[in-house]
Amino acid sequence: MTEASPFVPVKLICGVIAGTEAVFATAEEELVTEFGPADFSSEMFPFDVTEYYAKQMGGALQRKFHSFERLIQPDDLSGIKLRTNRMEDEVRDRFEAEYRIINLDPGCLSGASLVMGTAKNFAHRVPLSCGIYGHLELLFGKDAIQTLEWTYPDFKSPLYHPWLCKVRLRYLDQLRSIKS
Repeated sequence: MTEASPFVPVKLICGVIAGTEAVFATAEEELVTEFGPADFSSEMFPFDVTEYYAKQMGGALQRKFHSFERLIQPDDLSGIKLRTNRMEDEVRDRFEAEYRIINLDPGCLSGASLVMGTAKNFAHRVPLSCGIYGHLELLFGKDAIQTLEWTYPDFKSPLYHPWLCKVRLRYLDQLRSIKS
């Protein structure tokens, strides 16, 4: 019988979708308080590939990503997604907004893939725990990122790929330093 091995730690990233600088700044402050210092933050990307959030959050949305210094265990993703869902409500309340004003998307980046946490079930998503599913978003090859049939439209665009590759390299360096 083969014994199960412990999981290899992964890199926590979090995508933030919002419409104002003040909301982005508040989100970053809350995320750092909760998950520790960020080692990389992306530029602002236009979030214009879908109207999914426009009804609740308005137009002219942007997305920004943060990666965090501290590596996590992959099975922490469910609890992190539940926490970021609560953070969305806390930010809305802080701004006294009637509707949702922010979307927080945590994920686990490994050397091979990016798995995002979601509360929405679908055929290709894997149940993790507490009503949270793992959504396999991207695969990392040696020199390229591979999208999948179900990859979200904004992740299919190569716009995010250079930032994700930079974070992946940092992650691989972190793993090497743990093993040495």
